[in-house]
Amino acid sequence: MEIGREDAGRCGYSKCRAELPAPGLQGGRPRSFCRDTRWEGGRTCSQMARAEREALGALGLDAGSSAFRLDAERLRDHLDAVRGPVDALTAALASVTARLDEVEAAAVAAVETAHGQVAEAERSRVAAEEAREQAESRARQSATSAERAAKERAEAVERANAAARQALQATEALGAARQEADQAVAAQRAAEVLAGRLEERVASAEREARDTAVLAERAAAERDAAHEEREVLRAELVSERDRARAAETAQAHEVAARLALTDKLATAEQAQLAAATALREAAHEQTRSEQGTRELQAEHTAELTRLRAKHTAELTDLHAEVTRLTTELDQLKASQHTPHRLHPDDLQAVLTAVATHTSPVHP
Repeated sequence: MEIGREDAGRCGYSKCRAELPAPGLQGGRPRSFCRDTRWEGGRTCSQMARAEREALGALGLDAGSSAFRLDAERLRDHLDAVRGPVDALTAALASVTARLDEVEAAAVAAVETAHGQVAEAERSRVAAEEAREQAESRARQSATSAERAAKERAEAVERANAAARQALQATEALGAARQEADQAVAAQRAAEVLAGRLEERVASAEREARDTAVLAERAAAERDAAHEEREVLRAELVSERDRARAAETAQAHEVAARLALTDKLATAEQAQLAAATALREAAHEQTRSEQGTRELQAEHTAELTRLRAKHTAELTDLHAEVTRLTTELDQLKASQHTPHRLHPDDLQAVLTAVATHTSPVHP
């Protein structure tokens, strides 16, 4: 019983067995393992005791037996009577402890190996995913490269065709160049012949230049004489222009007078036509009056006589006006330095007007 009470105040891990602190004033459940002690891998006494129990359970040993958790030194102090069995138990405990260490190490190694395998599997999975993505990327790149290669092949074929065409064109250009070279040689020969002819022409031109210099001196003398003659002719031309301007002015006056005479003749003709119209109206009026009463006939006769007298007076005035205009026209012609004749149309108009004004009027 004392042993049970003493074990209750120590750590439950067989390799620790450190004394545990008593519960506080408030009481509570006593502790079974150390709180601050750490073993390999940072594990606590509770974790180590659990691993120990699992290892003993795996070996078929009673993990709950207190005999396997007792310290050999304390058993010798308290159980001198049972030293032999304790020694045997100590040896067995030592072997079990060694076995536990081995099992624990193996378990820890197995756990670590398992964790490593899991991590390796995870890395393998990630690597496989990356490899798959890389494979897909390479596949896409391969497809793109294939398309690019197809395009490049088509472009290469096109470039080859273009090169073939250029080669053909170069061959044609070479033939044309050879032909042009032959033509250039022929042109050079022709140029040499032409140069000889040009030299002959230059010599001839020099001779002609000397002759031309002599002729130029003669032409200069003739030019001076012509210049003097031109000045004389220019003075005569100015004089002739002045006379022509005077003649044009006189002719303009004559044309104006002719137009005025034509207007007056037209006015006289209109007056004669008006008189003739009045006479015809009077004749019609006389005819109508004869069909009427005899009394009106005498009145109409007197009116007709008056109209005839009036018309005769108007004709006399017109003849006088025509005579006056003819006299003015003769005077105008006489005043001109250079005699001018009337235009045939104007002369015909004057004669027609005179004949019209002098023609007799019949009742």
